Amino acid sequence: MAHLLSFIVFIPLVGGLLVLLTPKTYEYLYKVVTLSSLGLTLLLSIYLVAGFDTGLQEAINTEQQLQFAEKADWFSFSLGSLGEISVDYFLGVDGINVTMLVLAALVLFIGAISSWNIKKHQKGYFGLYLLLSTSVLGCFVALDFFLFYLFFEFMLLPMYFLIGIWGGPRKEYAAIKFFLYTLVGSVFILIVMIGLYNSVYDPLKTAEAVNLSVSGMNTEQIIEAVQQQVESGAIAKEDLVKSFNMLHMANEANYIPGSFLDKAGLSTVFGQPARWIAFLALLIGFAIKLPSFPFHTWLPDAHVEAPTPISVVLAGILLKIGGYGIIRTAYAMFPDGAYHYAWLIGFVGIFSIIYGAMNALAQKDLKKLIAYSSVSHMGFVLLGLSAMTVEGISGAMYQMFSHGLISAMLFLLVGVLYDRTHDRMIENYGGLASQLPKFTVFVTISFFASLGLPGFSGFVAELTVFIGAFKSEATNGAIPFWMPIVGTLGLILGAGYYLWTLQRMFMGKFWVKDKHWLSTLKDLELREYIMLVPLVALTLLFGIYPALLFDLINASVISFVDHISPLAK
Repeated sequence: MAHLLSFIVFIPLVGGLLVLLTPKTYEYLYKVVTLSSLGLTLLLSIYLVAGFDTGLQEAINTEQQLQFAEKADWFSFSLGSLGEISVDYFLGVDGINVTMLVLAALVLFIGAISSWNIKKHQKGYFGLYLLLSTSVLGCFVALDFFLFYLFFEFMLLPMYFLIGIWGGPRKEYAAIKFFLYTLVGSVFILIVMIGLYNSVYDPLKTAEAVNLSVSGMNTEQIIEAVQQQVESGAIAKEDLVKSFNMLHMANEANYIPGSFLDKAGLSTVFGQPARWIAFLALLIGFAIKLPSFPFHTWLPDAHVEAPTPISVVLAGILLKIGGYGIIRTAYAMFPDGAYHYAWLIGFVGIFSIIYGAMNALAQKDLKKLIAYSSVSHMGFVLLGLSAMTVEGISGAMYQMFSHGLISAMLFLLVGVLYDRTHDRMIENYGGLASQLPKFTVFVTISFFASLGLPGFSGFVAELTVFIGAFKSEATNGAIPFWMPIVGTLGLILGAGYYLWTLQRMFMGKFWVKDKHWLSTLKDLELREYIMLVPLVALTLLFGIYPALLFDLINASVISFVDHISPLAK
């Protein structure tokens, strides 16, 4: 299907426009349009995965690695002696982002079902939700840094209002805190993006600009010829067409000799190579989104105050943009910086694992407990990335996918309880298993899945991360052997806070703080089953048969590690 990715990205936006144009008299259509738009998006993403070639293995910095790619000139203009700037409408998928795309489509669809109970300002809510959906989906498939940044920034506005208007008692505080933290991260990313634009050129467009004779040459030969002439000075710098193409930025041969971020690394900032500082800036920018310690403090507040559907989307998919951004930009573009700071990344990873778990253990609010568990589980992503091995990178990507399913399920279950009693305090419940047996079954499954019980996707993800981390010292020396050993403490703490919560809230004699809740504490409804059953099934499916996911990502991960490994030796 032509322009499949464009349909996936922009169908929700069209749905949002339809919602805004629909008169309030027909407000029941707001939900129908939202669900239909995201349902179609999910079906198209599944169709895309079904047609994905799992055996395609090309260099990570070439367009040959991409599938379902769409590329067109967007705009360009001359900068005089500084050359020409070119921005493309460039979308594509490979093993790095295909799983994130289908996860985003699934979580957004389930979030739309969860939004069925929204009563306040429905037109605004569903319009913003669909705008957020387009921004999230666009982030995962945009391969022009300028386009990626637009999608990344557009997420701020709808999320700010979705928390600030439809959230809890401290919604304004949580929304502003989320906005400021993410905006600061965006500034770091923007600075590096500008530095990259000043340092990277497009070899194909440059060949056209200088009328290079390409008779009888294929694309790879043209690129090589331009790169050789730029290196030798045969093509003047003012004739170069500068590019935001993320694949060009990941190829060190496309850096302008003597530029700020040139592969030679001669430029310095505060006595350190500019490329290392650029890597750190990208790492911080996306680590805020991930989030990892010490940039995590916005997350518990945002989760606690956000309505249930927004918590589901926030934990299930928005956090994953942080991990994906680190892989696609920081690691791919600055592998030398990734290796230099691997020890720091690994240490922050294990610290986040333990710190998040210990905070979760101390929480009295069930939603805040799950929020801190997300900080802990995202630490495994950093640990896997720091290993710079095939197993470590694969485990980090598997963890992002697995956590997206499990965290969405956890926040849905908190929402089920909150909808009935408007209370999330753990100490206010006891013996719920006797009153809500079906609800208890789903809570138990989600808790065991999150703590990494064998048979669930979380176990596969964390095991793969640890295998890659243990292997790292002998393979490339990126991180020491003791880091994954210390990281295993997070597994013990995870079992502690989940089992203790399960025991306090669901075991023993039935008891609730407020007797008025007895009339509203009813077991799961059909709509809630529709949301929860697919998530449980997928968590089990990817836990029992992990090849379904590994087959999608394996070829690209191998190419990615080959791309960064020469500098890691």
